[in-house]
Amino acid sequence: MSGLTIMDPLEPHAWRHGTVVAGTPWKNPVGTASGTFNLDACGDYYDVSQMGAISTKGVSPVPWEGNPTPRTAESPAGMVNSVGLQNPGVDHYLVDELPRLKALGANVVTNVAGHSDEDYAIVVERLADSPADMLEINVSCPNVSHGGMSVGTDAKALNRLVTRLRGLTDKPMVVKLTPNVTDIVEVAKAAVDGGADALSLINTLVGMRIDITTGKPILAQGTGGVSGPCILPIALSFVWRVRRALPDIPIIGIGGIDSGRTALEFLYAGANAVEVGAAALVDPVAPMRVARELDELLDERPELADLLKKGECWR
Repeated sequence: MSGLTIMDPLEPHAWRHGTVVAGTPWKNPVGTASGTFNLDACGDYYDVSQMGAISTKGVSPVPWEGNPTPRTAESPAGMVNSVGLQNPGVDHYLVDELPRLKALGANVVTNVAGHSDEDYAIVVERLADSPADMLEINVSCPNVSHGGMSVGTDAKALNRLVTRLRGLTDKPMVVKLTPNVTDIVEVAKAAVDGGADALSLINTLVGMRIDITTGKPILAQGTGGVSGPCILPIALSFVWRVRRALPDIPIIGIGGIDSGRTALEFLYAGANAVEVGAAALVDPVAPMRVARELDELLDERPELADLLKKGECWR
């Protein structure tokens, strides 16, 4: 990944190239990826209002303690994590993080997590009248309504869930897809048919590391989610395939983005915007740095920049 930049990430920037995702304007095409952003930490490194969007950590109906430790392990060109979506719950989010983000002028995408269809419904209902700008439904959580499997791996179950949630809110609803499926296009179509306004992809891939001194998995849960530059080619191919199958649905590309150039690859694959995640664990200002690098790259690509500004994409 790129090293620390010499820019001042707390200084306002005159953004030249914005985008539109599901009718929601972003001042630039770069957001933070859910699970990698915390206001108390990240707010010290860059002005959150300057990002295209802030996708918050997953919000559940009640506080979740997360998984036992160890939760993370390094991997070549990436990492494996099994944090377990630890968060203080939707009630705390509504009186603490969300009001503070909006007071700072951030464009907020609230990530919704659940272990059952009812969990998702409770959170979406609580957020329906909130100041959140968009909702991102994380369908990669183990779901007791579907035998402990991720609802995002079952097209029929996903369609039922999204259809139910669509009836609970008028907010733009993004469905975040898992790559751990046989056919990403099938589940993408199921989400759109259920009422998704946009898709974000990909979430992490299943992986693990072994401690060779014990012969056991490093993570307490055994397996976890792989992220970082190593998944970039896979993520690009998933975005490319979904874009060709669904030419009109807004797509947010995620996976291994650590520079303006890798972000640009996603835009040429058909994404309308991107989110930066694991790179921020190496370079805390990575989301802002990527956004500024991409702004410069789009100066030289007026055709692509004009499409993004209109809420369209490269085809």
